[in-house]
Amino acid sequence: MAELAVVRRGGFVESRHTGHLVVLDRDGSEAVSLGSADETILPRSTLKPLQALACLRAGAPLVGEEVAIAAGSHTGEDGHVAVVRRLLARAGLDERALQCPVDLPEHEPTRQALLASGESPDRLRMNCSGKHAAMLLACATRGWDVEGYLDPDHPLQVQVRDVVEEMTGEPVRHVTVDGCGAPLLGVSVRGLARSFRGLALADEGSDPASVSAAMRTHPFFVGGDPHPNSDAMRQVPGLVAKGGAEGVIAMATDTGQAVALKMADGNPRATTLVALAGLRAVGVDVTGARSLMDLPVLGGGTRVGEIDLGADTASLRGAGA
Repeated sequence: MAELAVVRRGGFVESRHTGHLVVLDRDGSEAVSLGSADETILPRSTLKPLQALACLRAGAPLVGEEVAIAAGSHTGEDGHVAVVRRLLARAGLDERALQCPVDLPEHEPTRQALLASGESPDRLRMNCSGKHAAMLLACATRGWDVEGYLDPDHPLQVQVRDVVEEMTGEPVRHVTVDGCGAPLLGVSVRGLARSFRGLALADEGSDPASVSAAMRTHPFFVGGDPHPNSDAMRQVPGLVAKGGAEGVIAMATDTGQAVALKMADGNPRATTLVALAGLRAVGVDVTGARSLMDLPVLGGGTRVGEIDLGADTASLRGAGA
């Protein structure tokens, strides 16, 4: 594995994050490969744009922000919940049909407001509820069983697997269960980067283009305000970005550059930094996202260090645009 990032405190390297990284250039060739681009990983929520694509392919009548929330990991704000409710209503269902776990919002002000009002955690606030609602709408539209929509052999999940294999250009390597209860499909780091490049470059009017366009146009519904995925797409024109649990992230641009990485220790704190540095190395102008690449380490409320590129990614510093 490569050293992708370090945590430096007072000039001392306190922690090191190793893992696997691949960067694709405009033509799809591998410009950077650190660790093993062929390493099998569990992409977690980074897979959601492909799951959203599968819902569209299955006939779910999703548009705009509805596609974005299906492809996203929202922070449980009221605007997110309103769209999830709308998807469920169109399916003739309510939140009882969701099979994701109950949760409190990740958005801190919303969380505090709900706790102060005495509300309990629920499924609508869980960050995967948009994906689950889109899956239920796809099933209702096709007349498929809605109760078993998370079964790996369900027609919708078969559609998801077909889409993942098509977009990554490789067979699914492992099948397990994600934190939200949905089937989780293992792919290579290279395959994940390839899939995001395919979304970002898809022909206008196609289902893959609908996913990437919705994410770019409605970044709030992919994450929240603030949220590193949403902020990256706001600050880098043409970017599609989605992170996942356990230190996974993928990004791609409308000019063909793409990046995917996995932190071996599962810590996501440096994923956006490293991914943007990878894109910078192949000529993407990421200057608008400087704030996402400046990660201070604090001591007593004062900056005493930073989260920085590691020994094997230091060469990406200042490269490209």
